Amino acid sequence: MKPMMNILALLQCIQPAISKTNVKRLSRIVIAMIAMTGRVTMLGISRWTGKGGSYRTIQRFFNTIIPWSLVFKLFFETHLNNADGEHFLVGDECVATKSGKETYGLEHFFSGLLNKVVKGIAIFALAVVDVNERRSYPISVEQVVRSEAEKETAQTKKKARAKKDPNAPKKKPGRPKGSRNRDKTLVDLTPELKRIQNMVQKQLEILQGILTIRHLALDGHFGNNNALQMVLQCGLHLISLIVVISYPIRNSSLQF
Repeated sequence: MKPMMNILALLQCIQPAISKTNVKRLSRIVIAMIAMTGRVTMLGISRWTGKGGSYRTIQRFFNTIIPWSLVFKLFFETHLNNADGEHFLVGDECVATKSGKETYGLEHFFSGLLNKVVKGIAIFALAVVDVNERRSYPISVEQVVRSEAEKETAQTKKKARAKKDPNAPKKKPGRPKGSRNRDKTLVDLTPELKRIQNMVQKQLEILQGILTIRHLALDGHFGNNNALQMVLQCGLHLISLIVVISYPIRNSSLQF
């Protein structure tokens, strides 16, 4: 009982966001998820919770609409926030394989761990990284559900790659003759970038007054000008896996 009481004490700070009953349910779920192995399912959680954590109880909890952004904020602000430290946001996508046909958002996604396209669900998460403590704290998690426009964009890119002739002569290096300068800040954001931008902007509003965030770190998939402009529109600097980009908001030149 002692570990559960400790977890209950930690979760008291989130009561403005969820009811006391759901706080108790969450404390049992946390204990089960820490102890259990393998895939995390509602049935599996109910088997590891012990008394007070029946399958119906777990179902009731996950059928409840919970403002998770507020829950993460309250917990982070109470227990994890180090106001004197340096922080930045980091975003990444995680793919979990899943069979069947009824799962919401079931699609084919590229898995970096498996290094291939797999059938499953994708989750995009934003976390606050404390530079001094070298720790990350997830504060926003959303399932990736592709819109029709996003699916169409992916299909267009796939067809373009298929049409590309591998035996075609390579273009000459350097700038093509007759080309003109263009404003690289004027870009059309893809549906994927718009979705991520919306998440980042919401999170910055939630963290306003708690932390000062200046940088957003994303992997090499976002190491391009379109992603850079998306991040700049949020008032942040972009850190990419391939190259660190420092682009002052009021300056028109890139600094590498």
